[in-house]
Amino acid sequence: MASVSTKESLQVSITRPSTIKFSSLSEPNNPYRQHQSDGNSGFLRAARAGNLEKVLEYLRSSIDINTSNTNGLNALHLASKEGHVNIVQELLTRAANVNATTKKGNTALHIASLAGQEEVVQLLVKYNANINCQSQNGFSPLYMAAQENHIEVVKFLLANGANQSLATEDGFTPLAVSLQQGHEKVVAILLENDSKGSKVRLPALHIAAKKNDTKAAALLLQGDNQPDLNYKSGFTPLHIAAHYGNLEVAQLLISRGADVNYAASQNITPLHVASKWGKENIVRLLLEKGAQIDVKTKDGLTPLHCAARSGHDQVVDLLLENGAPFGAKTKNGLSALHMAAQGDHIDAARILLYYKSTLVDDVSSDYLSPLHVASHCGNYNVAKLLCERRADVNAKALNGFSCLHIACKKNRLKLVELLISSGADVEANTESGLTCLHVASFVGSHDIVVYLLQHGANINAITIRGETPLHLATRNNQVEIVQTLLRHGASVDMKAKEAQTCLHLGTRLGNIEIVNLLLKASADVDNITKDGYSSLHIAAKEGHEEIASLLIDHGANLNLYTKRNFTALHICSKYGNIKVANLLLQKGAKPDCHGKNDLTPLHCAVHYNHSNIVLLLLQHAASPHVTARNGYTPLHIAAKKNTHDIAEMLLEYNANTNAQSSGGFTPLHLSCQDGHSDMTHLLLAHHADPNLASKCHLTPLHLCAQEDRVKCAEALVDKNAIVDAPTLSGYTSLHVACHFGQINMVRFLLQQGADANIETNLMFTPLHSAAQQGHVMIVKLLLKQGALPNKTNKHGMTALSIAQRLGYISVVEELKVVTETTLSSKHESLTEERYKIQAPEVSHEEHPLSDSEDEGDDKYNVANEIIYPEIGYFELTKAINNLKDQQNTTTDMLGDASSNVHMQYLRDGVLMTEAEENKLHQTSLIRDECEYPILAAKDGWTESRDNLHDHQQTPVKIQQSYMADNEVITRPRHGGFLVSFLVDARGGAMRGCRHSGVRVIIPAKRASMPTRITCRFVKRDKLTVPPPLNEGEALAARILEVGPVNCKFLG
Repeated sequence: MASVSTKESLQVSITRPSTIKFSSLSEPNNPYRQHQSDGNSGFLRAARAGNLEKVLEYLRSSIDINTSNTNGLNALHLASKEGHVNIVQELLTRAANVNATTKKGNTALHIASLAGQEEVVQLLVKYNANINCQSQNGFSPLYMAAQENHIEVVKFLLANGANQSLATEDGFTPLAVSLQQGHEKVVAILLENDSKGSKVRLPALHIAAKKNDTKAAALLLQGDNQPDLNYKSGFTPLHIAAHYGNLEVAQLLISRGADVNYAASQNITPLHVASKWGKENIVRLLLEKGAQIDVKTKDGLTPLHCAARSGHDQVVDLLLENGAPFGAKTKNGLSALHMAAQGDHIDAARILLYYKSTLVDDVSSDYLSPLHVASHCGNYNVAKLLCERRADVNAKALNGFSCLHIACKKNRLKLVELLISSGADVEANTESGLTCLHVASFVGSHDIVVYLLQHGANINAITIRGETPLHLATRNNQVEIVQTLLRHGASVDMKAKEAQTCLHLGTRLGNIEIVNLLLKASADVDNITKDGYSSLHIAAKEGHEEIASLLIDHGANLNLYTKRNFTALHICSKYGNIKVANLLLQKGAKPDCHGKNDLTPLHCAVHYNHSNIVLLLLQHAASPHVTARNGYTPLHIAAKKNTHDIAEMLLEYNANTNAQSSGGFTPLHLSCQDGHSDMTHLLLAHHADPNLASKCHLTPLHLCAQEDRVKCAEALVDKNAIVDAPTLSGYTSLHVACHFGQINMVRFLLQQGADANIETNLMFTPLHSAAQQGHVMIVKLLLKQGALPNKTNKHGMTALSIAQRLGYISVVEELKVVTETTLSSKHESLTEERYKIQAPEVSHEEHPLSDSEDEGDDKYNVANEIIYPEIGYFELTKAINNLKDQQNTTTDMLGDASSNVHMQYLRDGVLMTEAEENKLHQTSLIRDECEYPILAAKDGWTESRDNLHDHQQTPVKIQQSYMADNEVITRPRHGGFLVSFLVDARGGAMRGCRHSGVRVIIPAKRASMPTRITCRFVKRDKLTVPPPLNEGEALAARILEVGPVNCKFLG
């Protein structure tokens, strides 16, 4: 082994390190004196001695900084060897040549590394010293540091790019010299650094095992390293040696006490590793040393499984000779023969069958036989061997698939031929009725389809959902298969579930080639689904213009209705498919055909905001005056939806702005109710009558008052709308605004001269309405505007008495200072808690359309799935009203929800453990209906239970036909309170009638005198003192307030 000494002569020897001799610079006969001046000699001596002042003195005298002695040693070399960092720094700062070499080729970095001068090494590298330079004999700085066991220098050089593979002329590397010198720590550092390029950095002993370096391993084992040292994955050096088949290191490790059964992560032993990689020598060694032959991983794999899966037949034979359990199974029930079949390892399979022939039909937990696995993986050789050994070719897996099903799905023609020649049943089917022809047709295996047909497969076999192979080929866009099946006589009009034919499927998918093939095969163009959908309806929905044209050319009925009474033109209008709509109109479709609820295509196009379809229909003479069942014209819908451009388009075609619905409402009513000011201005500009009233005499201004639409009201008043126009019950717009708490509208109407004391049929003034609903701010405003607080209604009640009856304290406080008389206490006691709310009329109509979808979430098939959707086109269902959420109206949707049955077969898993089909997922229809609890019902009118509100709330709109008198009704079945109740010293407990779950308990003797307790909802930001909260509780958006003021919540 080559080595270097600390003397510069560097005499190299294989057996012992040579020395570098520095001749004394002071000797009289030194040759240096013959070649160098006294100044140069003194400069070098000063650098070697570390005399910085002397060095600086020589440098100031302009001495050559790179001057050297006869051996080539300069000041930087000498200072580096001795570790004089300050002198090295000064020399490098003054541009001394950092890579200058001696006569032997050594740089200052070589010399500092050999001497172990770490700080000098770091300084030299900082000044760009060549870290991988080699001397004449090939020595690198790393080699020198490793030889002398300078650990920190070795680490630094490696961290800064030192190449540990550089060898001397004799071929020795830093690792070799450190091993020869017995430097254990340096060996470990070099070995670990050598694995930096790999994905996993291994410890030194693992690397020695990987390289089969017994010397390094032996040296490492002498130190602190244990033979079973494991890394992150739990693998020991013996696992590594087993992986690479390094017998010598494996023997060394075992001799030093390595555990042959050491289980790494997933319970993998060295025997598993050696078996997987086919290292027969290691397997034999481990077995001789007592390795457990039947040990299993966490997945249940034995060494025999590993060897069979990788096809190492000699290892398989060796394991079986030594008693390996050939019947062992994994957690999924897979035997070693399954593994051999998966890898197409025929020799391993033959050996396994030699030891136990009954393994041929061994099945997994999913009833997969080795032949299933071979069929799935396309391993013909093993499949042939299994068939020769009389494997059951008709065995079915848990999902019902036979080996032939699997071969068809994976397009393995040779295997199909082998299986059929071995007796496989071509008519075998799964529980869902899938035959091999179904599977082959779906995946597009043309040659297999032909082969199956030639061997008697039923071309019209149906699944439990009625689908034929032609259905599945159509569904997966297999044009060539469709052509082949039709050529072999497949029935073109067979219906699957929901009465779908192949023509329906092809149209839906937009495959014009398949549609053309089916029509040429005389498919019935007007065949309808369960929901009455023809192929033309489907083409209209999907926007397939070419297919629609093809269907029409083959005689499709343009005006055919679905079961929900919609034509193809209605459907185009909904989905905005203008090309198909234009085609239908050109081919003679009726533009004004009436569908569900007497809707025309124009109604649909307006509702779904398809202005291009609207224009197209109008250009083809569609009438803008046509009405739906509730009397809505297209302009009504445009006004409601606020589609300004469509409304202008309809008005250009002379749409009637004053057309009234069945309830007497005009488009202006609808635009005002929803606050569409631009639409309101447009309608008024086209002569819409602002005073035209509905059947219950509601004008647009009433609806503005109800919804607080001030801008729309301004537009109406500018066009001479009557401010005090009464409804059938005598309610003016001011009454309505006061009832619904719309203070902005109240202020506006009063500014426009509305009568603050006008009375309804029951002699209710606006002040009565505001007091009844607890709107204290409106009460104040009315009083300022001259409202008379002493006016009584038909039953002699003032606004104050109503507020008292309903417990609106703030309103009572406001009115009692201006009201002269109140009701008698006797009368109050008779009608306590039984006051009946009075409310104005509201609009109540059915809207003919909604934004619901007409189809469910149909999922299209993907390449490796067979899907059975039950397509139910355009099933209509109820929707909430589109006038206002609080109005309990219903409409019929233009739409449907379809359910789909999603079935999946044999996904591409390695061992096919998935079940045959997923569970049925049906898309359920959600009927969104607005329902309200009823407080009282008499004389054909109803009122909401939740219509008693304080001044902080906006009440729910009440729906009624006629106002009833304010009359006493019977007591409720359960004792309770609406907003307040009386309590005395006896205490008591009461529950709220307006707000379910509200219960107030007053302990005995807490009320010193009869006290009225008021409970109402208020906004949290209005609460002065919040109630105490327990742990985990928080304030809600609206919380309870209790009055009088001295009442408190108890925690």
